[in-house]
Amino acid sequence: MRGISLILGLACMLSASSTTIAAAADQKASSTIGAVTVFPSGAEVRRNATVNLSAGETTVIFPDLPAETVSGSIRIDGESNGLLSIGSVDQRRLFVPQSGSDDDGSERKRIEAEIETLQDQRRLLEGRIEASETRRALIKNLSNLPNVPPGRDGAGSAASPNWNELLGLISTGINDVNESIVSANVAIRDTDRKIADLQRKLNELAPKRVERTEVKVHVTADKDLEAKLTVTYQVRSASWIPSYEARLDSNAKGDAPNLRLVRRAAISQRTGEDWKKIAIKLSTTRPTAGSSAPTLRPLIVDFEKPKPVVSVSRRMAYDAAPAAEEAPADGLMSQKKDRIGAARLRAAPAPAKPVMAAVEMAPFQAIFAVPGLTDIPSTGERKTVHVTNDDIVAKLRIKAVPKREATAYLYTIFKLAADAPPLLPGAVSLFRDGSFVGKGRLPLIANEEHELGFGSDDLVRIKYAVVQEKRGETGLISTNATDDRNYKITVNNLHKQKIDVTILDQMPVPRDEKITVALTGSSQPTKKDVEDKRGLLAWDFTLQPETEKVIDFGYVVKWPSDRKITYQNR
Repeated sequence: MRGISLILGLACMLSASSTTIAAAADQKASSTIGAVTVFPSGAEVRRNATVNLSAGETTVIFPDLPAETVSGSIRIDGESNGLLSIGSVDQRRLFVPQSGSDDDGSERKRIEAEIETLQDQRRLLEGRIEASETRRALIKNLSNLPNVPPGRDGAGSAASPNWNELLGLISTGINDVNESIVSANVAIRDTDRKIADLQRKLNELAPKRVERTEVKVHVTADKDLEAKLTVTYQVRSASWIPSYEARLDSNAKGDAPNLRLVRRAAISQRTGEDWKKIAIKLSTTRPTAGSSAPTLRPLIVDFEKPKPVVSVSRRMAYDAAPAAEEAPADGLMSQKKDRIGAARLRAAPAPAKPVMAAVEMAPFQAIFAVPGLTDIPSTGERKTVHVTNDDIVAKLRIKAVPKREATAYLYTIFKLAADAPPLLPGAVSLFRDGSFVGKGRLPLIANEEHELGFGSDDLVRIKYAVVQEKRGETGLISTNATDDRNYKITVNNLHKQKIDVTILDQMPVPRDEKITVALTGSSQPTKKDVEDKRGLLAWDFTLQPETEKVIDFGYVVKWPSDRKITYQNR
């Protein structure tokens, strides 16, 4: 018996010793966010922690990563004053209760006590109802006395009851009992409502359970040492949206026009953790946009199979059915230029210089380092930061479509420097010579030319006139119908300097070889099928100051006279 006790004692000691070793092998690390790189969709977060490790194997636990940490994106880096090996990295999701404040705790206790008092009152009311029900049953028994048969000896009771008094007593008693039951039920209903309201308040004050990601890092140290570990991971609920200001200085005195392109970024995140006093970088990379090109499936050509015969009744039912509603137009349609007002910028004696981001160019991405430390709460609110300014020597050009609108629009044609980061798609606010002229949208622009409209130019006057629209026939044996149209476009430059002009118009495009279209007029276009659009014509020329340019052009359409034609805009 003594041997068994000794064995059990040794077993307990070994168990306690192994538990102590296991506890010592697990070490929680307190980490803080040091830097974040935000992508157009998603972000990469870097957490830093300093841990003191004992010689041997240790499991370092990071319990406070957000729940939406992308699986497979976790990377561990470290440095120390000794030999440190990083082994496997495990990840799991768990719920962590969040403790409330002391005020919340005292309020919860007060509400719980009030709920208990109300529950006691409810039980008393239930007892009152039960007693009233018993009383009502006894009163009902009194109403059965007239039905009790006399004794066997044929003699009645010593004194015959006064039935009128008895019936009055029964009636009064039942009314009192019913009133008591109804009032008790009303009190119970009010008590239940109070308990429900208090329970809701109690639930609101209850400690919340927050879902988090726990990361376990298995490390090995050759001696006791201090290690600095960095956990890098990606989250999805973060983004930055580019926005721009295009400020055109047309330099009416004759100098070269200048275009200043101001880049801004609106950052937002709902990752579940606030970013406080951290260094932020903006990257043009899209890690969630896919990593490989799509796969093409074989394209099979075959004879068309005969269509099934549809009965007359089914055809009539189909024809009578209402047509499906058309889908709404795409929200990315080009926006109309806003001509409302012109907010005049007030020149400051000493304009403030914005702090701009440092640009790190890589072969396949651009990274903007936002200066200073930034706070971005996990509420989805946008934080706008100034990124960079690009000063570009731009070329000006007037562009007009007189057939649709006799208005000259001023465009600037610019090209980014070869080492400049690309422009991501985004909204742009347009300013011309200090005045706001509207809004537009920039596409993805890299190292190529792009034109940007800056509103109407009132010093370039355009007139559009229809000189001739005549239909007739030609030929003696085989006649053709003709449609002969001629137009006159007048462009007048009222500026004090020369300006480049582009006039756009169109000619019909036949879809049948029996229809022919020929250009007429003395002013032949400099370009045909502009931007690969069939029938689109362009006249490019430079107009000297205070001079006029006249464009005479037209076209003749011919087709067999036994057929009719129609013009369609596509």
